[in-house]
Amino acid sequence: MGKPKQQVLSRFFSPKPAPVLSSAAPDPPPPLPPNPKPSAAHPPVSTVASFSPAKRARALSLSPKSPAAKRPNPTPPPSRDAVRRRLLEPLHQEPPRLLDPTGGGKGYTPLEQQVVDLKARHPDVLLMVEVGYRFRFFGEDAAVAAAVLGIVAHPDRSFLTASVPNFRLGFHVRRLVAAGHKVGVVRQTETAAIKAAARGVGGAPFSRGLSAVYTRATIEAAAGELEGGGAAAPEEGSSYLVCIVDKEVEAAGREGLQVKVGLVAIEVSTGEVVHGEFLDSDSRSGLEALLLGLAPVEVILGTPLSFATEKIMMAYVGPTSNVRVERVSCEWFGKDAALAELITLFEKSVNNASRAEDDRKLIETNDDNNNFHGIEGIMAMPELVVQALALSVRYLKGFGMERIICFGSSFRPFSADAEFSLSANALQQLEVFRNNSDGTTEGSLFQIMNNTCTSFGSRLLRNWLTRPLCNRHLICARHDAVSEIFESMGPQHSVNNLQDGGDRSCTASVLSDLCIVLSSVLALLGRSPDIQRGISRIFHCKATAKEFVGVIQSILTSGKQLQKLVLEDIGIVSSPHKSVHSPLLRRLINTASSSTILNSAVKLLSCLNKDAADQGDMLNLFIASVDQFPEVAEGHVNVKMAEHKLDLLIVEYRKQFAMHNLEFKTVAGTTHLIELPVDRRVPSNWIKINSTKKAIRYHTPEILKNLDKLLLAKEELAVICRSMWHKFLTDFGKYYAQFQAVVESLAALDCLYSLAVLAKQNNYIRPIFVHDNEPSQIHIKDGRHPVLESLLGDNFVPNDTELHADGEYCQIVTGPNMGGKSCYIRQVALITMMAQVGSFVPASSAMLHVVDGIYTRMGASDSIQQGISTFHEEMNEASNILHNCSSRSLVIIDELGRGTSTHDERI
Repeated sequence: MGKPKQQVLSRFFSPKPAPVLSSAAPDPPPPLPPNPKPSAAHPPVSTVASFSPAKRARALSLSPKSPAAKRPNPTPPPSRDAVRRRLLEPLHQEPPRLLDPTGGGKGYTPLEQQVVDLKARHPDVLLMVEVGYRFRFFGEDAAVAAAVLGIVAHPDRSFLTASVPNFRLGFHVRRLVAAGHKVGVVRQTETAAIKAAARGVGGAPFSRGLSAVYTRATIEAAAGELEGGGAAAPEEGSSYLVCIVDKEVEAAGREGLQVKVGLVAIEVSTGEVVHGEFLDSDSRSGLEALLLGLAPVEVILGTPLSFATEKIMMAYVGPTSNVRVERVSCEWFGKDAALAELITLFEKSVNNASRAEDDRKLIETNDDNNNFHGIEGIMAMPELVVQALALSVRYLKGFGMERIICFGSSFRPFSADAEFSLSANALQQLEVFRNNSDGTTEGSLFQIMNNTCTSFGSRLLRNWLTRPLCNRHLICARHDAVSEIFESMGPQHSVNNLQDGGDRSCTASVLSDLCIVLSSVLALLGRSPDIQRGISRIFHCKATAKEFVGVIQSILTSGKQLQKLVLEDIGIVSSPHKSVHSPLLRRLINTASSSTILNSAVKLLSCLNKDAADQGDMLNLFIASVDQFPEVAEGHVNVKMAEHKLDLLIVEYRKQFAMHNLEFKTVAGTTHLIELPVDRRVPSNWIKINSTKKAIRYHTPEILKNLDKLLLAKEELAVICRSMWHKFLTDFGKYYAQFQAVVESLAALDCLYSLAVLAKQNNYIRPIFVHDNEPSQIHIKDGRHPVLESLLGDNFVPNDTELHADGEYCQIVTGPNMGGKSCYIRQVALITMMAQVGSFVPASSAMLHVVDGIYTRMGASDSIQQGISTFHEEMNEASNILHNCSSRSLVIIDELGRGTSTHDERI
């Protein structure tokens, strides 16, 4: 029989008749012609509907040639519209059930019962369950995944289900996480060979368990297994997890209550922890500035929160932000309970592994007072900070990442004596990170200044811009370092040649060793993976062997190259061409090229087979011996014994068939086949696997038995290697603080080199800072707006600025529209900020006094979602300036009172 015929039906329905306004019944529609031709309004796009054999029989029984067609039909035939609707309407089926852990398991398959049990233990997690070569979603998770990923969800037995191939796991996990979901990956915890050896063939399904959980704040720290195989590109910026709590306290010096806010921000992928407690205004301007500077991707709200805090947080984590929100009750942790939780965590971590804090070198001299180590540092923190940190630790325990708090995390307060934080208004109105036109980084100060080669260097430069220095000695230390790199670069065309990857031998005569070594090290790190996040993944035991070798090898190679630089020490006379004079540069280079670090890196790499790591071969990853990794060595012995037994079998078969050249064959992935001629007789219990015209290939019962033993030995070795790899990564914790210090030093070198390149390419000059005991002053000659200069080039007209506390300490700028007033005052603020970051500035000369804050009030804005008008917003900003500025602050105000009517005066 041939294939059953198919009927082609138009996808487009005829237009519905117009509704009848009278109560009378509408007239029947006119009959359609027997074979209507397609018109331009209805193009001939078709779909195919296949009939079942029963429907086909009924259709054939009504054909003109059949006897049934000659019998009179008392009922009129159905119209064409009715036929189309009936064929295309979905079947009435019982809707698939959702995952109900209380359903009692009635009608569930063993796999479905496993999923129901897993969902009951993890109700807030979107589960991806490994089933064979695919990851499947069930119930509500399938509906969510289908909507986000654009895949099909369909009923299957008891639940709605959808699936994706396992080699695209990383890609789909990142898409679900980017949409704000908490995604869990459920993997099989046993293989077929181990299951058959333990429980026999058939029976219960494979054991499964939750192997990893991902959110936007933790995916970069746990994405080692997601790399490659179709994984989406990782995020380059920071991914802070922020926990916020607040508390009403009595106002000092006035009646009423004030709100004290406690905040902890954790960058899980780098180990950075920012914390602080502060009194905030009614508009929560301080909290808003921190949120804008940190840009968190996940927020934990310690409930209950005050109304104003709740309002500002809901505005920040709105439906268009993709920021994930977790609400946790603060009643779990009072002051004593939160502190006890943290102390217990520290004691447990210290007992499990030793710490290496003594070998850690600090990058900045002011870090000695800002880094908290151990229980003493935790006990010195404010009450709300301790509470927020305990809530964060409780949350991170669900991901197995709470150890990052105890082992070498870079704790720093967001309000330090040597730094000042820019307000949210200053960051927005000065366009530090994003422009005000379309919200992108194009045309922002950060884009102009960012010449870093590495991702971790770019993140550090962003922190520098958010928190300029206000300590003259630290500013001058950065300027000395930038100046030395600047002078080592030679002419500008040499720098461009290095950045473009040109011939280094042509520029070696004009460049010093400092510039050549730094450029080569940073170029190497730029081509390598993000080693800062790689170190954290290793610490979290989430890194692959290939990533581990790549990260440690990059640090080792960088350190060896930096050791080529001759550091100027006391009592040692060196060549001026090769020596490094800046104290900051010497400290950073010493830390990054420490012999202790390099020896540790060599020791770690000596344990692993680099070729096996590149290929992902876990069985041959470890260089095992009796003294080193004995369990792995024993597993390899068991595998070799099983292979030896198979080799003995081929010797017996050679004797049996008198074929001295008989060898095992491998065909299409099937190993240990015995290939014999077609006419050769074999025992009846031999199993024929495949054949050709001249030969037949067999498996014998003895071969199958020994193959099962070999497969079991390999699976057991794989389990041992995975367990040993996890232990190897766990033991890395004692080196974590040392390697973290190296990465921070390399990031600082990248930032300093970036600032030197910026100065060389744009002809910037080094600003001069007067001593702190001198009056506040700003003297800028031929100042230029750094962003507009890059756009306009020589067409930009430079400006002078002269301000002095004992003379003209205030300027009122007037002029026509589009006359450059706003550009001028922004230029003064940007030059001041760049100078205190450590950068050279766009001017012919600049003499400045260190300011303790930059406050701005510019443009017209409102907050309709918070019920704040333009004028109210302006008055709040002006009030915030009056309450926080000092005699050493720089204040720029543009059109205060813009929100009033046109008849009111405005500044």
